[in-house]
Amino acid sequence: MRVTTRCTVLAAAWLVASHAGAQGVVTQKILSLNAAKAIAEAALAECKGRGFHTSVAVVDRSGTLLVVLRDELASPATIDMARGKAYTAMVFRSSTLDFQQATANDPTRAPQRNVPGILALGGGVPITVNGEILGGVASSGSSQKDDDECARAGLAKAAELLK
Repeated sequence: MRVTTRCTVLAAAWLVASHAGAQGVVTQKILSLNAAKAIAEAALAECKGRGFHTSVAVVDRSGTLLVVLRDELASPATIDMARGKAYTAMVFRSSTLDFQQATANDPTRAPQRNVPGILALGGGVPITVNGEILGGVASSGSSQKDDDECARAGLAKAAELLK
């Protein structure tokens, strides 16, 4: 075999092998703890500014709790509710108000409410960057509409930080 042919065959084999190796690695963007803290603080400040005593939770792309903040006068139950809303928003990639309506109006989707950790109450929104889910943020302790607006204040902070 000529040297040129050998080099061509070796180069082709190397390219195929390197391409196959790259298929075994997945790269993901993750939400930093500092960003999660800033998002939670923005959501809590929005609710506190409106006179509500709430808790705020931020979960990462796998649904693991990153940050929870509770106003000193918020009910302890608001912690678990905020976490559940943030998880639900991340899992279903929609606001929990939208999820609540979709599962209430479609009997085929109603069983999704029975999945452990899911909470179909307004107040949670997913955190996405360029269509990629990074987590969820949620507020609990006021009305569902107000919780949603407070969570969206956290989402606005996320958009500012993650652009």
